[in-house]
Amino acid sequence: MDDRFSFQDAPAASRFELRRDGALVSVLDYRVNGDTIALTRAFTNPAHRGEGLAAIVTERAVDEIAARGGQKVLPVCWYVADWFQAHPERAGLVAAR
Repeated sequence: MDDRFSFQDAPAASRFELRRDGALVSVLDYRVNGDTIALTRAFTNPAHRGEGLAAIVTERAVDEIAARGGQKVLPVCWYVADWFQAHPERAGLVAAR
């Protein structure tokens, strides 16, 4: 990832945040329910759509969830569901429905 980007979990807001040069450009909202984290909405600032930022925030969030261990992902957001379809190697993180 480009050095201009920073990524963080913002648990008080229940979202992962992607910033570029300090400005918030994309978020991925979530809800935690026990050992499942539902990724509910990917949003990119309209001025930055088409730059692949939703893919970056989703990938970083999935990486962080995997690194924590113990949680499965429920891809509620259509974008996140499509991301998992495009990354079958990450299917082991998806919660059974």
